[in-house]
Amino acid sequence: MLRKQLLTTDPTPPLRALERDITAIATVLVTSEDPDHPIDHVFDGQRGPGASRWIAAQSGEQRVILAFDAPQTIQKLRVEIDEPDVSRTQEMEVSISTDAGRTYRELLRQEYTFSPPATSHEREEWTLNADGVSHLQLRIKPDKGGKACRATLTSLTLE
Repeated sequence: MLRKQLLTTDPTPPLRALERDITAIATVLVTSEDPDHPIDHVFDGQRGPGASRWIAAQSGEQRVILAFDAPQTIQKLRVEIDEPDVSRTQEMEVSISTDAGRTYRELLRQEYTFSPPATSHEREEWTLNADGVSHLQLRIKPDKGGKACRATLTSLTLE
């Protein structure tokens, strides 16, 4: 039998095929969640503007922690944030723990400025190359200016 592949076919696997199933490998800890927008939405596979999303129950800094069942090697982290309602600058800090959550090491800090309706969606991807990760933590400050608004996150994926 002849083995063949059309040259117009992209041989790289689709992005989602490389992603880890967070629900199968980790417990998700969250400081608060709006009952209509639970943290579950971050891991439901929906992406892009208008997708389901997590919204904190109250204003102020929030934390989302992935507590892995077994230590993980994380090569890439992707996040999407959709903010269709409030103009603000959200800050997110990503840190990891290799000692069961006793201590954390900051890997990156990023700001997102939203000015709906023109600028309401952000997608980021970072290469991390972190080994032996027991916990991954996102600290989200919903508005650097101190405005009373709630943190939001549309998706979080790992490779």
